[in-house]
Amino acid sequence: MKYKLLFLLLLAQSECALADQESDFRAARDAFRIGNIARLDAAAARLKDSPLEPYVSYYQLRMRWSDKNSAPIKAFLARSDESPVIDQFRGEWLKYLGKQERWAEFEQEYPHLVKGDDELTCYALQMRRRSDEAGALAEARKLWFSGEEMPESCVPLFAAALKQGVIAEADIWQRMRMALERGNTSLAKKFIKDLPKAQQFPAAELGSAASNPRRYLEKTKFDKAGMGRRTAALFALQRLARQSPEMAYARWEIIGKNFGEEEQRYFFSWLGFAGALAHDERALGWFAVAGDEALTPKQRAWRARAALRAGDWHEVWESVNAMQPQQQSEGAWRYWKGRALKALGRTADAEELFAKLGSEYNFYGQLAAEELGGAPGAGMISASFQASDAEIEAVQAQPAIQRTLLLYEMDFRAEAAKEWAWATRNFSDRQLLVAAEVAKRNRMYDRSINAADRTVSLHDFNLRYPAPYREAMQTDLQKNSLEEAWVYGLMRQESRFTVGAKSDVGAAGIMQIMPSTARWAAKRMGMKGYRKGLIHQLDVNITLGTYYMKTVYSQFNENPVLASAAYNAGPGRARQWRGTKPLEGAIYVETIPFDETRDYVKKVMSNTIYYSKLFGQTSQSLKQRMGTIEAKKQATADEQ
Repeated sequence: MKYKLLFLLLLAQSECALADQESDFRAARDAFRIGNIARLDAAAARLKDSPLEPYVSYYQLRMRWSDKNSAPIKAFLARSDESPVIDQFRGEWLKYLGKQERWAEFEQEYPHLVKGDDELTCYALQMRRRSDEAGALAEARKLWFSGEEMPESCVPLFAAALKQGVIAEADIWQRMRMALERGNTSLAKKFIKDLPKAQQFPAAELGSAASNPRRYLEKTKFDKAGMGRRTAALFALQRLARQSPEMAYARWEIIGKNFGEEEQRYFFSWLGFAGALAHDERALGWFAVAGDEALTPKQRAWRARAALRAGDWHEVWESVNAMQPQQQSEGAWRYWKGRALKALGRTADAEELFAKLGSEYNFYGQLAAEELGGAPGAGMISASFQASDAEIEAVQAQPAIQRTLLLYEMDFRAEAAKEWAWATRNFSDRQLLVAAEVAKRNRMYDRSINAADRTVSLHDFNLRYPAPYREAMQTDLQKNSLEEAWVYGLMRQESRFTVGAKSDVGAAGIMQIMPSTARWAAKRMGMKGYRKGLIHQLDVNITLGTYYMKTVYSQFNENPVLASAAYNAGPGRARQWRGTKPLEGAIYVETIPFDETRDYVKKVMSNTIYYSKLFGQTSQSLKQRMGTIEAKKQATADEQ
């Protein structure tokens, strides 16, 4: 009894100390935000021995930015503490030095920077320009090719490169196109003044093309049009193609003769891309007119996907071969090239690709292993990794890990994730698994998965695929007749089992339910007393999430691929993405036009296989699970 009371007393003291640290840390953050130095210094004094001290020191130094005495700043940057906040401060200090043109100090500190950005790169090139102008401007030209606004530190470099001809007229047109491809009309307009006088054109042309592309194309004359007007027209056609490839092609048939060969190829590269995204059967023909050289990597990928959709395996093979080596090395294109080779009768070549890919623990690795006759989840290491107490203590003793634990407990998830990434960035496989075990014991399942997923040779699939809250799940799983492995596969992808997870669009909880979906599900279930705040409770979130999973599962004839796509992007889209004829499940997934949903469904289905294996449940192969997706039916009003 005496020892139990002592334990409870120590536990209470620990919780009290944590509460005090959290209160002081929040006070320090608030004081920093409002610029109250006295209040910040008072909080900092109480946190001087805390693992969170680097953050408070950072706040203090930022509030004394312009002090003539830079010794405290140099001392902070010279610390050996492993924390991203120090490197963050270094980057901010370097930007301050760059703006002040204090190049001697900049040159001394810049080599120690770990994580830079374009703004700092341009400051470094400004510094280099003082001794090597030609080299600095040549490097600046590489940064020029962006569809986004570049930092102010790049402006003098670009101005000099334009003046000296390092950035040529063709480069200006290319960047204008890149900006327009991203829909960044305001940026594209800025480049007009950089063109030779004879090539400059009214910026209003781009505005009209952006606001109403169809009207612009119908009302504007393009015979003998200059480069500016033709650029605006190609921009309008690109925008129109996103709305309707049919309308864009019809308009091109009328005005296309006014454009040069390169411009025609450019148009058809974007028309093919838009057509492939819309699952238009003419996409391959449009890509063929464009030719391989005109295509961007993303367009090359969609050329291959259009060929998959059409069932043209020779075209799949040619499309993958037309990619650059780096793109060909991606798992997706190694797998589909193997499938194409197999379909074309080159079995030995296909099996060579599958053998290498099949050793990888991911969606395509699983599919490749199955092509060689492997069982579902084959290759998984069943034995759990066992970390020693000494290894656990060594990792937990690291200040960055302690900061991660504290920040996570205080719900500063973004800061915790940065600390974790910094602390584990150079870990060996064994250290990563020890760190994963530490995170798991502290219910930081997202960080645990993050570490376990990164191992190369030594693996623990129980850490990669944790299954917390199993007992809490059982009632809802049985009530909705859902497969446990699929539900866990989805939750792992949705939230990494973070109960308090919140997405940018408002999805909440372990199952990432949207508030509107939660209200709908609660009403359909007859859940009494439901209110918005309940969505964050674990049991309520699971109940609502599994109910919605069951709903979409039933709507799609218990097809987990369509149900997973519907859970992420909505039932209407999942239906719309079906083909005019039945599609292999893997091809349906590969040709989902939303990048996020395509990646999501692949990972949910891959996760399901691993969970099924870990749970000791009988499992179909991944290919069998995905099955065949039935052809699209005529949509009813309810399905729109």
